[in-house]
Amino acid sequence: MYAVIKTGGKQYKVAAGDKLKIEQIPADIGAEITLNQVLAVGEGESMEFGKPLVSGASVKATVVSQGRHDKVKIFKMRRRKHYQKRQGHRQNYTELLIGAISA
Repeated sequence: MYAVIKTGGKQYKVAAGDKLKIEQIPADIGAEITLNQVLAVGEGESMEFGKPLVSGASVKATVVSQGRHDKVKIFKMRRRKHYQKRQGHRQNYTELLIGAISA
């Protein structure tokens, strides 16, 4: 069984046992959370789509870790104008272990 969930402005296809890095959410490590924004649920050939959400569906997940992604380097330059700007960014994430999917 798999589901398409929405969290942090993004959509993810998840199945039981998957590890997933999402935008940071305020939760302690080891805490069990419920993701209620389920857009679709499927098993094999059958698929159920929501309008926009599937009513009564939820995904249980356990918080594995909190961390930061690798640094993304931003470099801006205008040629012949003596302008250069260097910048870096590290995005925070929450890693989840997907448990039960209920439809």
